[in-house]
Amino acid sequence: MVNHHFLETLDANNGKFSIYLPSKPKAQQFVDQLIHFLFPITAGVSLSIQQLELRLMHLRLEFEELLEPLACYFKHPLTELTDSYFNNLPVAYELLLKDAKAIEEFDPAAYSIEEIIISYPGFYAIAVHRLAHHMYTLEIPILPRVISEYAHSLTGIDIHPGARIGESFFIDHGTGIVIGETTDIGVNVKMYQGVTLGALSVKKLLANKKRHPTIEDNVIIYSGSTILGGDTVIGHDSIIGGNVWLTESVEPYTVVYNKHEVSVRNTKG
Repeated sequence: MVNHHFLETLDANNGKFSIYLPSKPKAQQFVDQLIHFLFPITAGVSLSIQQLELRLMHLRLEFEELLEPLACYFKHPLTELTDSYFNNLPVAYELLLKDAKAIEEFDPAAYSIEEIIISYPGFYAIAVHRLAHHMYTLEIPILPRVISEYAHSLTGIDIHPGARIGESFFIDHGTGIVIGETTDIGVNVKMYQGVTLGALSVKKLLANKKRHPTIEDNVIIYSGSTILGGDTVIGHDSIIGGNVWLTESVEPYTVVYNKHEVSVRNTKG
């Protein structure tokens, strides 16, 4: 039987941990409802402008409720943070339309924007990232990571909310992609499954340093490649082939590939 002292320890810690934390289920529900607001087709509905106005009002209230446990961290009233966050929604929406368009243009398996929006895990991961990233820029703690890890759990795509990603970002397949906190990604970048944009070192003293690579405009990174280090810059219009390991910069218009030999032989006679 569990002893009473252990139960007292659990009670003390649970009380301490819960004071300054938003509700994880409510945070997950909020980000999905926000995506449904931007793209009602993801919920299988069509909303009038009056319904959109009502949804927006409810979303603002839910956002403030999520922020309340974190109020001690903020220099400004919750209403100001809420205004700043929701005033950015048109920007996020335009970026997401460009992301969906990039997928439609370059994925031969994509038949329509609507299909991409309702079914592509890469688009969902990007959508959640763009919504989490603005929370991060507003210096809202904990909540951006909660919702980014929610997308990670659903898609297998791990994008830290601190990563800065330009418009028309295309993730194809996406499973196993890791994009670190201080990554900078330019415009029209395409990335395939299993890519890691990571740090060379995970020492805590480097927490406030740029630890992850910079990917300039129009770069393609094929599956299984690993690019590490805060000083590593992949020049614009470069192509990084599959299964490449890079810890140093490459110039623009560079093709990098992993050369290996595959032998095929007949086992008969």
